[in-house]
Amino acid sequence: MLSPAAELALLVAAAFSAGLVDAIGGGGGLIAVPALFTLGLPPHAALGTNKGQACFGAASSLLTYMRRGGVDRERIGLGFVSGFVGSLAGALLVLWIPPGPLKPVVLVLLALAGCVMLFRDRLAKPLPQVTRSRTLLASIGLVIGAYDGFFGPGTGTLLIVAFSHFFGDSPTRASGNAKIVNFGSNLAALIVFQSRAAIIWKIALPMGAANMLGAALGARLALRHGDRVVRGVVLFVLGAVALKVLFDWIYAR
Repeated sequence: MLSPAAELALLVAAAFSAGLVDAIGGGGGLIAVPALFTLGLPPHAALGTNKGQACFGAASSLLTYMRRGGVDRERIGLGFVSGFVGSLAGALLVLWIPPGPLKPVVLVLLALAGCVMLFRDRLAKPLPQVTRSRTLLASIGLVIGAYDGFFGPGTGTLLIVAFSHFFGDSPTRASGNAKIVNFGSNLAALIVFQSRAAIIWKIALPMGAANMLGAALGARLALRHGDRVVRGVVLFVLGAVALKVLFDWIYAR
């Protein structure tokens, strides 16, 4: 049995890794959420605390991409607002669901998010004729923002797939543009979870500081080298922690 200090140290390390991974190719929540579940937190507290810490990393990576010209500035306003509004709806919905049946739902969503990571390259092939409309951008922000508010892990990857597929963005450009929507969705979810006192700040704040550092480093690496290496790391971590959460759930029954 680990001491509280050792548990927090492991969570901080997980948050740094999550920020690094998420800034490059999305999927940071695949590390942070299961890590929080290993503490035995109820689903609402785990998801809320994850949003508390992830918002720091989302802001850090977005600022890094913007400073280095890695985003399309004409998408900032609509991308942020649509992600924010969609996430509000998703977060309110997940708080409405009782904690009991929510944990198996989380396990299924973890598996689906892992599949998106695995087949991302195939899914992200751009359409022959791309319609870069504001309606399409708003639809992407609302739908994926709602998913982020409801659950979260894999949101960055879904956004990268969407921007690569529908807008023809390069992987690195798509990653930068994804941070616009992702910051809006993280901020909205944080507000909703905090209004229900579902964020454990004594955990979220140190994790957030580590996530912010990891995100800044990850964004720089993505702008220099791309994001191919990250997929394998995320899938490995996902498999390990998902098995741990599944074992805990079966054992608890």
